[in-house]
Amino acid sequence: MNKAQTGMRGELAVARYLREHGFVIVAANYRCRLGEIDIIAEDSAYICFVEVKTRSPKMLGKPADAVDMTKRKKLLAAAKQYLSQNPTKLQPRFDVAEVYVHHEKVLRICLVPNAFDGEGL
Repeated sequence: MNKAQTGMRGELAVARYLREHGFVIVAANYRCRLGEIDIIAEDSAYICFVEVKTRSPKMLGKPADAVDMTKRKKLLAAAKQYLSQNPTKLQPRFDVAEVYVHHEKVLRICLVPNAFDGEGL
């Protein structure tokens, strides 16, 4: 399985996980000139912009560590663009979903809600 296939498997698993936990997926792989957001999901209080990071257990560090300041700024810009086109009264939230896989099997999903704020911190 190549990197793109692994990433797609992780995103599909996270979408399923979010639906099972009461979220509605409103967009996947949202792209604009400012960046890309893996999953946009809503519940009764939040609109969540979710960055999915899929890793094998052999890799060092947490998957969320790969969401550096540069990536955060792109996510923020893309989220602002999305919200300008799709106004909502829901509170925006930036989450990171860590997906651990071994071979072709998803071992674990860890959702990090509020992984960073609207300033990228």
